[in-house]
Amino acid sequence: MTGDHRPEGYELAVAQALTRPVLLGGLPRDYAILMGTLALMLGLALRLPWLGLIWWALAHGLGLLAARGDPQVFDVVRRHLARPGHLDT
Repeated sequence: MTGDHRPEGYELAVAQALTRPVLLGGLPRDYAILMGTLALMLGLALRLPWLGLIWWALAHGLGLLAARGDPQVFDVVRRHLARPGHLDT
C-alpha cells in the first residue's frame, strides 16, 4: 500500500460556515449582544442616550480590535475566568 487509499464516500465537503464562529457586526455574537444590551441600558435607564452611544462605540471598537487578531479571543477569556483559582501560584 503506497498511497492513502480511502473507501468511496469517506471524505465529505464541509461548508466553511460550519467551521467559523458566528459573527454579528464583525464581533462574536455573544459579545455583540452583551455590549448592545449594556448600551441600551445606559441610554434608556439613565436617560442619557449619548452615553449609551459612546459606550457602544468604544466597546464595539475594542471588540473589533481583539476579534480581528483572533476571533475566538472571547471564548478563551470566558474559559480563563471560569476556572477557579486561575491566579494561584
